[in-house]
Amino acid sequence: MKVVSIVIITYNAEQYVLDTLESAKNQTYQNIELIISDDGSKDNTVEICTDWISKNKSRFINARIVTVEKNTGVAANCNRGIANSTSEWIKFSAGDDLLLPNCIQDNMEFITKNTGVKVLFSQLYKFTGKFDSSMNHTKYPQEFPINLMDNSFTAEDQYKRLLLSDRITYTPSYFFNKRAINSVGAYDEKTQFIEDYPMWLKLTKAGIRLNFMEKVTVAYRQHEASLNAQFDEGLFSKQYLRTEAMRKVYVYPNLPWDISGKMKFKYQISKYFEKLGLNKKNEINKLLYRIFIDYLNPYQYIYSFKKHILKLKKNNILYSNEI
Repeated sequence: MKVVSIVIITYNAEQYVLDTLESAKNQTYQNIELIISDDGSKDNTVEICTDWISKNKSRFINARIVTVEKNTGVAANCNRGIANSTSEWIKFSAGDDLLLPNCIQDNMEFITKNTGVKVLFSQLYKFTGKFDSSMNHTKYPQEFPINLMDNSFTAEDQYKRLLLSDRITYTPSYFFNKRAINSVGAYDEKTQFIEDYPMWLKLTKAGIRLNFMEKVTVAYRQHEASLNAQFDEGLFSKQYLRTEAMRKVYVYPNLPWDISGKMKFKYQISKYFEKLGLNKKNEINKLLYRIFIDYLNPYQYIYSFKKHILKLKKNNILYSNEI
């Protein structure tokens, strides 16, 4: 039985991290290495984890915590977790999420049956407060995500779709081969505020396909302090504005000029709306925003010309009606 590393990524997670640790301990799969990579927490996360490890170390092949004095960002923290793991397969978990008891078992069974798989996603439960396994939680996504993970799609197909938008909303389920991640340079520590989207782009561009398993393996905790909290109620999220530098590196140079121009125009309009305080979701703001990003966007007409008149939609994924 292969050893699998559970890497728990923490930063100021004292409120929930014990639940996460217990979920790692309660895995049905036995050969587990536990690595906690803490990014300079200012609360009692490190102390809580250190004490827990001292009491539960015998459950794991290896268990330890990696710490730094200053906060370095999520990407760097992920890289430290990977670097300190010793096994071929890794399961990330945020310090506030939960692994269902069969999480590692299900993932390992899938990759054993499908030997070419290097990156695997699955379904998850979303919850707030305390997770109750006896409750009838809703699976997410509820249906197979055919817009990206269709079995007929190659890694290149996935890459082109991902260039248009990050459509992976089930990241906490992510299970991966360490060598595959290192082969694309691991996480880009220069990109702030977002670490996963550049990774999906790097993997698929390198020909490493993203795969999906229709089983629930994790429970994702939603709360306002979460790094991935999606509580923005505006026309666009603040995260969208903060990640423009990443798009300049990973997205725009790899798209046709009309599509990248359309995206850049949308960003400039969004930035202007934010400056004027027009990002609140009301009917007037929504109408104005749509007029600007759709009808007054000059690149939109070039894109439509290429798509419909030049009929690129027939043989080019980037102009397809199925995106």
